Amino acid sequence: MKKLINDSDDVVDEMLDGMIATYPDRLRRLPETQVLVRRDAPVDRKVGVVTGGGSGHEPTHAGYIGDGMLDGAAAGDVFSSPTADEFEELISACDAGDGVLAIIKNYEGDVMNFETAIDLAEMEGTDVATVVVDDDVAVEDSLYTSGRRGVCGTILVHKAAGAKAAEGGTLAEVQRVGQKVVNNVGTMGMALTSCVTPEKGEPTFELGDDEIELGIGIHGEPGTERTQIMSADEITEELTESVLDDLELGEDQDVVTIVNGMGATPQMELFVINRKLQEILEARGVETWDAMVGDYMTSLDMEGCSITICAVDDELKSLLEASADTPALAVQWVMPAPRSLLLSRISPSVSKLSATTWQN
Repeated sequence: MKKLINDSDDVVDEMLDGMIATYPDRLRRLPETQVLVRRDAPVDRKVGVVTGGGSGHEPTHAGYIGDGMLDGAAAGDVFSSPTADEFEELISACDAGDGVLAIIKNYEGDVMNFETAIDLAEMEGTDVATVVVDDDVAVEDSLYTSGRRGVCGTILVHKAAGAKAAEGGTLAEVQRVGQKVVNNVGTMGMALTSCVTPEKGEPTFELGDDEIELGIGIHGEPGTERTQIMSADEITEELTESVLDDLELGEDQDVVTIVNGMGATPQMELFVINRKLQEILEARGVETWDAMVGDYMTSLDMEGCSITICAVDDELKSLLEASADTPALAVQWVMPAPRSLLLSRISPSVSKLSATTWQN
């Protein structure tokens, strides 16, 4: 399979160097690590918010480092957890004395290595709290997890927790709002094709030309059901109904939705999915407070998508609409606008405010 790489052993290292070269005024790399942090980290009088995990999900994780979201992120090799030592360096670099929240996707390697790092950091006097994200409604246990996997709903945890930290919340308060998102969010994904890892150079699993996979993860794991190809509307119904059944939302509940591309899905197709998603929610009496469409948590070059639905109240709305400025997502005040602000979700494939938000 063709890929724009030099050597598969160097791809993550070179990607991180490329990010620093793109955003030298925003990001810095800790020496001899695969850890990126805000250039001004640690930020005084603010709880640090950190995360990390395997590479191959860009713009997750480091794309969300910046004002109003993450203070830093550790990047493992492709689909592999960072080491405990790198997580510890990440925590230390982002602690200004008010503690650090670690947002962990529920994969065994990430959980285990973060736990070890937290033990080491606490021995050095750093207060660390955690939120474990497990929003994937498709799978209860998998090759990578005990319990449900953490997928695209993690982005909303980054945003809410990061906003609470930016407004001066305590470590306990920042943890609470992160957990509040976890308690109210669900995601399910599907694949038209497998992804291809740089090291392997061939599909992780095989799908026939007339087959799709429902319930896939973000590491190339096969899904829960392989079926004949469906229309976009049929796929949307399958994913949306699974998430709604899990969340058990009442009528008139406000939600945020994400139609997330898995890395190789055209915007055209994602908007077709969103069209049907919003029709289903309207028919259910569920109110969409905000809708996001784009590539937020990918699986290399997989063709497919995931649908995320998160129930929101006034507190979560306030945090999700709070200002943020990161390479992959920006929220800016724009007057006038329907809700007195414009949420601009910047991804490699869509950028409403690219002229003003991608400045270095």
